Amino acid sequence: MKSLQPVFATYSPNVELGRETSPPRPSLQYTGMVRRRWIVILATFVLLLFLILAALMTGSSDLGLVDVLRAVTGGGDEYSEIVVWRMRMPRILMAVLGGIGLALAGSAFQAVLRNPLASASTLGISQGAAFGAAVSIIVVGGLTGASLHEGVASGNPYVTVACAFVGAMASTLVILGLSRLRDMTSESIVLAGVAISALFAGATAMIQYFAEDTQVAAVVFWTFGDLGRVNYQELAIVTLVVTATSIYFWRNRWNYNAMELGEGSAHGLGVNTGRTRLLSMLVGAAASSVVIAFCGTINFVGLIAAHIMRRLIGGDYRHLLLASALTGSCVLLASDLLARIIIPPVILPISSITSFIGAPLFLYLLMRRSKR
Repeated sequence: MKSLQPVFATYSPNVELGRETSPPRPSLQYTGMVRRRWIVILATFVLLLFLILAALMTGSSDLGLVDVLRAVTGGGDEYSEIVVWRMRMPRILMAVLGGIGLALAGSAFQAVLRNPLASASTLGISQGAAFGAAVSIIVVGGLTGASLHEGVASGNPYVTVACAFVGAMASTLVILGLSRLRDMTSESIVLAGVAISALFAGATAMIQYFAEDTQVAAVVFWTFGDLGRVNYQELAIVTLVVTATSIYFWRNRWNYNAMELGEGSAHGLGVNTGRTRLLSMLVGAAASSVVIAFCGTINFVGLIAAHIMRRLIGGDYRHLLLASALTGSCVLLASDLLARIIIPPVILPISSITSFIGAPLFLYLLMRRSKR
């Protein structure tokens, strides 16, 4: 029997019967699928631009489309430019950046935990960050003599962000510890997140009980969620954190695709799953905590954005991350618009709007998984 070694040694995939052949092309089905994904992403981007324009025109000051466009391009009157650039633009930029941060964090959590129910709000990370911010307002604010306005808004933004980050890290480390247990399923981790949320909510209520009335009012007002608290200096902090975390998530898109296949498959493809899970959870907690520190508690944005795009374009993280980021911005900006126009001139808590949308979606996903 002749040896097959010479055959394999001289075979080239680009040589057939002495003639060179071109590399295999992607199938028409795959090309169409990729094209459809980019169409969805482009449509979402156009929707975001439309929402930004609508947000610039919405408010107690009666500005039309022409007034807004002139103010944006620098050709408007002084009043229009003050309204657009000082009052409305910071709110819009915070919605865009906050939506990106929360959506990417939720997508990463779902990848490394292999659970579509995972997000900062369902894992207790949001509540941990809220507890840290409450400590900053009541304890640190009381020690430094900060006023009610400073405690709620920007008197000590760095301290508030630091405390919120510590609270989010505490929740994240507990979740990471539980995920390493052999008997813990992905559903059990989400249930553990619910328990962690209840624990931090109880701790927040406890420190409120011993606080002064003005401090309690500050915490309650802060938990409502409001995008209008930030100024451009604080937006610079949010931009820096969200940009850095977004770069990290994007660089790990292939690792997330591998981890979706399972722990063993990811190991076989050379992915250090333990390191990727640890860093992704910590980076996601950082993105969530900085948004929560400046805007208050905002629930379910990561869950809503990732789920919508999974249904539209699938679970390939090469496209899902970008699509989820745009969708998160749209969800948060649309929720803020609703909060401002439902009962004008009253601005409703944005956390209520996102909860009304996200809670039914969470129950729907939970029932779908229970049927499998």
